[in-house]
Amino acid sequence: MADIIEGRNPVLETLKSGRPINRILLARDIGRHGAIAEVLHLSQARGIPVQYVARRVIDESSTTSAHQGIIAYAAVKEYVALENLLIISKERNEPPLYCILDGIEDPQNLGAILRTAEASGIHGVIIRSRRAVGLTAAVAKASAGAVEYVPVARVSNISQAVVTLKRSDVWVVGIDPTGKIDYSQVDFRLATAIVIGGEGKGLSDLVKKRCDSVASIPMRGKITSLNASIAAALVMYEAFKQRSQ
Repeated sequence: MADIIEGRNPVLETLKSGRPINRILLARDIGRHGAIAEVLHLSQARGIPVQYVARRVIDESSTTSAHQGIIAYAAVKEYVALENLLIISKERNEPPLYCILDGIEDPQNLGAILRTAEASGIHGVIIRSRRAVGLTAAVAKASAGAVEYVPVARVSNISQAVVTLKRSDVWVVGIDPTGKIDYSQVDFRLATAIVIGGEGKGLSDLVKKRCDSVASIPMRGKITSLNASIAAALVMYEAFKQRSQ
């Protein structure tokens, strides 16, 4: 189970401490003054998603019955800034190699992707803060410990993150069934970011448009797409193979 912080002052103090938080739930009828105003200010400054829900949703999630209309879900690990991933690559003395996830919502998928990323030498994984799973306890378990070793950056806008990486001379490759080239034809020895779309949705139109190229995974069967974590694994290991030669 994720670490849940309940109540106005506990959540506020957690924010002040700098502890990583995945998201905050607020009752729709809650007042926006006092401690709640401070919570909203600090969460906005740190890019932490705040979701307004019916009070019964918070009642059902609460374990103490003393939530006061607010619950925060703590992350199992600190996120890193996107810019820090470039520093990590430089310290490794290798061309950057990242995996960008455009809306992965299943904890099992994110955990599996982190596990493969660690095994295949990916320098960091980039996820979005809204409508996507964060570094929860379920993700940590599914990663089989890899969450401790793979830097994860969380951004509010994936398409803007793509632009930022391109400005740093990172070639951004989207993986999508509409891609005109085979993913194995991509030169992953160059500074590269691999973009994987969300379950059942694929890449968003804007993200796909901003990629430098879009590649596909050839398939012979009747199924038209692969599970996101399987697709990510195939491409990450192709990069690993190329960089090992």
